[in-house]
Amino acid sequence: MGKTQNYIFLFLSAFLLSTTLSFSQSSKQKELEARRVELRREIQKINALVSSNKSKEKSQVTLIEELNYKVSVRRNLIKVTNQQANLLTREINNNQKEISSFREELKVLKENYAKMIEQSYKNKNKHSRIMFLLSSNDFKQAYKRIQYLNQYTEYQKEQGEIIKEKTKDLQKANALLLEQKKEKNKLIAENKLVQKELEIEMKQHETIMNAIKKDLSKYAAQVKDKQREADKIDREIDKIIREEIAKSNKSATVKSTSKAVEFTLTAEAKALAKDFLGNKGKLPWPVEKGIVKVRYGKQPSPIDRSVTINSNGVRISTEKNAKVRAVFAGEVFRIIAPKRSNPAVLIKHGNYITVYKNLGKLSVKVGDKVSTKQEIGEVFTNPNTGETTLSFSVYKDTNTQDPASWIFEM
Repeated sequence: MGKTQNYIFLFLSAFLLSTTLSFSQSSKQKELEARRVELRREIQKINALVSSNKSKEKSQVTLIEELNYKVSVRRNLIKVTNQQANLLTREINNNQKEISSFREELKVLKENYAKMIEQSYKNKNKHSRIMFLLSSNDFKQAYKRIQYLNQYTEYQKEQGEIIKEKTKDLQKANALLLEQKKEKNKLIAENKLVQKELEIEMKQHETIMNAIKKDLSKYAAQVKDKQREADKIDREIDKIIREEIAKSNKSATVKSTSKAVEFTLTAEAKALAKDFLGNKGKLPWPVEKGIVKVRYGKQPSPIDRSVTINSNGVRISTEKNAKVRAVFAGEVFRIIAPKRSNPAVLIKHGNYITVYKNLGKLSVKVGDKVSTKQEIGEVFTNPNTGETTLSFSVYKDTNTQDPASWIFEM
């Protein structure tokens, strides 16, 4: 029986190990699948936005921005799908090895079980059992032999049940293997389609860039002019925030200096700031539907890589008549209307400030208390290009923050 028990132990150890590996890998698969679904949703969103603005003649810069975004998302989709397929390949290979090991161990287990049953059958007749008992030296030994016979019979039943259960597990493993192979083939086929779409978009990108290169200086000048205008608005916002900081210091009877760069907060404002910080990464989007076309920080222009774009926030492309929402409870402390741009709303959340630029219509005024997701206005839509773009920024005192760190799944 010792040899058979060793095989059982090995079998169970291998089974538990494979179950642990399978759980770990399936968890990673779920993570990758969630990311793949998210990327496909992103592509659907930009396609919907592009489709809704088809009637308008877009600038070359806008077309390049849209294509850059789509190309970036498609490349990520291909990368994630490849990761899924590769992980499935590893899982399939591991499962095939485990199944082969299971089959061999099950074969040995069955062979030993058959020998045990055969031996048991030979000793099954009453005469053999009686002689086995009568040959005992004393009553104590006879009693132990009775216990042994009963335990041996019970052991036979247990081994039969183990073989039955492990056979079922092996059948399940085989079924899972078939499903994994189907899923892998599906991912490969899907990736081929995405690759074709990417190739089409890359050709479109090349065509537009060739047209741009014929008059690159003109487009580069447009980008620089747009950056200068953005910088001007950002300087005005910085000035407004510093004035508000000085105001908070003065009202708190704190000695105000030109170097003051932090708000002096009331107990209520401190609690609000703490709540705002506590919701970092979970804040709602400032528009219900949208895609980030320009991210936070310094980045090369999609038109001329030698020209740097410095973004103090994000630019979100959205649908026409999109409503702008406050991302958190706070107070509207300033509304600005730059000469060459559209209105911007500044909302204070303790010592945090959110800024919503390029609004066409306003639904709030200075001094209004707003709640999370409350409508504060509508995004301006360019009548010539049909573009509807919201610029959104987050500040802590005078320091800009990356909105992607604050907004849910941005």
